[in-house]
Amino acid sequence: MEGLAERLVPDQLWELFRRVVPETVVRRPQGGGRRRAGDRETLAAIVFVATSGCTWRQLPSAFGPRWQTVYRRFAQWSRDRVWARLHRVILDELGCQGELDWSRCAIDSVSIRAAKGPLTGPNPTDRGKKGSKIHLICDRNGLPISLGISAANTHDSLALQPLVRGIPPIRSRRGPRRRRPGKLHADKGYDYDYLRRWLRGRGIQHRIARRGIEPSGRLGRHRWVVERTVSWLAGCRRLHRRYERKSEHFLGFVGIAAAFICFRRLTAA
Repeated sequence: MEGLAERLVPDQLWELFRRVVPETVVRRPQGGGRRRAGDRETLAAIVFVATSGCTWRQLPSAFGPRWQTVYRRFAQWSRDRVWARLHRVILDELGCQGELDWSRCAIDSVSIRAAKGPLTGPNPTDRGKKGSKIHLICDRNGLPISLGISAANTHDSLALQPLVRGIPPIRSRRGPRRRRPGKLHADKGYDYDYLRRWLRGRGIQHRIARRGIEPSGRLGRHRWVVERTVSWLAGCRRLHRRYERKSEHFLGFVGIAAAFICFRRLTAA
């Protein structure tokens, strides 16, 4: 079991996770009971569910903790926003090493089918079937720096302002923390004058494709990085289809996928 946990949760990732996970103290006045499952084994089981796409009940017994224990711990950590804090800690480490490129950021979204839960709606690109949408902003290297979810029938333009506001202050190799991209690229779904004025008011240059003027074939010169990031998110098989009834659980899996994308870049640096 130790070997399996160490393969799924390397030592460097475990040290970063320990900085954000809240300490849980379990006291049983009457004594007895089962031994509490370790956080590293539980995290390894959650990572297995996220990457393999299996259900909680299909969790192999080799992980040690029962699937009910793993699910309850995942729900607790999702409520405590542990995954968002882990993502931010990894972004800080990347910023300190100069691995984040703020010169050209890109914004996009991807829709997936949803079985149930809030923040779902008819997907106009999937014959009106129920779905949810993942919104993200990535830097020039394709590293996600801001994430969000919504119903599939939510227009992309409505997510631009919350995503830009949601960029956390990230450490830099030199100087103060940064949370504004130098330039933001977007497709025709964000072609609105009020968004351009809002970005200019925040000191962010924009490159938003114009409907009826620019062909779609010219949009990929600087936006291909966000399309690649969307394919990286698909590496988390749990995101191929939304099964979570609660939106915070779905957002938790999105945060896990983004954290692992950034962590792979951190270990390769």
